[in-house]
Amino acid sequence: MSQNPASTRLVPADRLGAITSLIAEGAVFDGNFHTARDQGIKVDGHLKGNITFETGGTLHVGASGVIENTRIEADYVFIEGKVIGTVIARKALEITGSATLIGDASYDELIDMHPRARVRGKIEYRGDIDAEPTY
Repeated sequence: MSQNPASTRLVPADRLGAITSLIAEGAVFDGNFHTARDQGIKVDGHLKGNITFETGGTLHVGASGVIENTRIEADYVFIEGKVIGTVIARKALEITGSATLIGDASYDELIDMHPRARVRGKIEYRGDIDAEPTY
């Protein structure tokens, strides 16, 4: 779907490039997105509800995207817009300088948060805190 995926530091470009679902800028979606398949969704519009990938999954919240009243769970979460709710990233969580996150976030492997990101909530590492880091 995406010809020119956004530049990220943690989320692999092939994951962003393989996103096939879109909530377009100006669109409003009220409901939940749930799948057992390893898919991807980009939100440039406004979503009120949960996003759950049982396995795999990539979520890209574009700069104009707003997700509220939500619980998000995916392997890769890339936030450029605004999220109000709970975020669970099983592999990587990336919060850019244009992002706003109001709520708690947890991640299992990697996190990258820009110094200009606005976050109000707690961020928690869910992995083995005593394990040796891998680079």
